[in-house]
Amino acid sequence: MSRSVEDRIEALLDDAEDCIDAGNLEGALEFCELALRLQPDHPGTWFVKGDVLRTAGALEAAAQAFRKAALGRPDHAACWSSLALTAFELLRFDEAAGAAARAIRADPHDADAWWVRSLVRQWRGDLEGARRAELHAHWLDPLAHPLPPVLTDEEVEELISDALRFMPDEVREYLADVAIILEEVPSAEACSWYDPPASPLELLGYFSGASLRDRSTHDPWSQLPGTIVLFRANLARRAADREELIDQLRITLFHEVGHFLGLDEDDLEDRGLD
Repeated sequence: MSRSVEDRIEALLDDAEDCIDAGNLEGALEFCELALRLQPDHPGTWFVKGDVLRTAGALEAAAQAFRKAALGRPDHAACWSSLALTAFELLRFDEAAGAAARAIRADPHDADAWWVRSLVRQWRGDLEGARRAELHAHWLDPLAHPLPPVLTDEEVEELISDALRFMPDEVREYLADVAIILEEVPSAEACSWYDPPASPLELLGYFSGASLRDRSTHDPWSQLPGTIVLFRANLARRAADREELIDQLRITLFHEVGHFLGLDEDDLEDRGLD
């Protein structure tokens, strides 16, 4: 490829990056497409396009773009770690683990790859291995990967009890039959209940069962007790410190109680519980 063509591609990618910074994703994609016309297999263009698509929420297309970038530049760790994170969000955990490993082989100091490795190990139930990878990511890049605050099971139970005491007596009476469960991370099955599937990084909790509005004496299944599940690791990743984690846990609990009462997402947003 001639230097002039490379220069034109780099200029187009600079324009795309400027559009991303300005929130103009359509403009960024247009510049990427212009660059791909000059060289359809340009790894840098596919990488920038993947960033745009992921920012836009088009995860499947983003994964394809990052895959093309990584295969075009197999020694470029950021291509693999970006593919790893996107694959994780798509619930493709084996692909995420493999891409993170490729990134670490290309650059053992790629903090993002170590962070994705911690996510995969956490999802697989290897909490000790997840903690080691998380600490390594933090050591490599403490600003990008701060260590999340921690609450013990006992502290969470106490916070839930305190939160419930602020609810009306009638609501507490209804909640007496609702189990409130703390889990580390959501399963692939739980994420797949949503359309489109929820990100395993973003799902903070859910209510399972019939809401009070949906219960019917003609449907015995609707009378079964419901369940509220809270995800400790995702809640912690949303918080900068312990106090923010406590607030996030309370908001998430109230959000899921709202679903139990029959409120939809618009109702919850109006109440500041989105």
